[in-house]
Amino acid sequence: MDMHRQPEPRSQSSEPLDRGSQTLPPKEPSGSTASDREILMRGRRAFERGEDRVALESLTRLTANGIEYADVYYMIGMLHERGENFDAALDSLRSAVRINPSYVEALLALASLFERRGDFDRSQGYAERASQLAKSSTGGLDPTTRGKLANQQAALGDTLAQVGEKRDAIEEYRRALDRCPSFHDIRHRLGMTLREAGLPCQASREFRRILSVHPGMLDSQVQLGLTCYSMGRTPEAIAEWEAVLEKDASCKEAQMYLRLVRGESQRTADPSDGDLSQTVAVSGWSKSALTTDLGDPKP
Repeated sequence: MDMHRQPEPRSQSSEPLDRGSQTLPPKEPSGSTASDREILMRGRRAFERGEDRVALESLTRLTANGIEYADVYYMIGMLHERGENFDAALDSLRSAVRINPSYVEALLALASLFERRGDFDRSQGYAERASQLAKSSTGGLDPTTRGKLANQQAALGDTLAQVGEKRDAIEEYRRALDRCPSFHDIRHRLGMTLREAGLPCQASREFRRILSVHPGMLDSQVQLGLTCYSMGRTPEAIAEWEAVLEKDASCKEAQMYLRLVRGESQRTADPSDGDLSQTVAVSGWSKSALTTDLGDPKP
């Protein structure tokens, strides 16, 4: 979920709160100013249309002419990012922020780039700076900025979960949900990570919260069944998987887990024959011992 690969800097909903000197001044010095205006318009049109080569050529020509506008450097930075030239992207985005320290979109783009490089401290610093600027300028985040920040924090949570930092990932998912409680795809990832961190009771609550609003999210119901199974609640797990099949009889995951859990009592001679715990471990399930229904420790 990279929010900055297809930016739309001219749309009304994605405008930064303060772009500073982003338009040409009314009083124009003599020389090549008229030509610069035409180059800026051509570069911006090409940027919005995805014509990256034309856009980069036009916009870098402006900076070579001494034009110092934050949104020009922002667009150049995003063009470099699209082309996987991350060093040049960082340089250009930093120039945008140097010219306009309140440029929220440039700060979010920097947060995204540092997150992709694995520099999570800098990534979080830029994201928090963008958040504080938005709050101080508007008295509250607008929905677009709030959604971008939530997805940024969730992306950081994904990366942390992948490298085994489950507790830190949980905190990032929760911070994202504090901003956007209705982002249930993030809540689903939170539930998965809670379970993998050995917190199945909390995971169960998150999956049930999703299903209370969106009962058709079958992936969450399958995961709820697995979470129940991890707590020794096999009848509840079976009930959840059966409910999934009532809604979608072709759900292979629910079919598989039902087949395996119902066959467990009959498997004695060959424990490797379709062991559910082995199947779950392959899917990324926590390999720790099953917990009892005593609640979870706080993460």
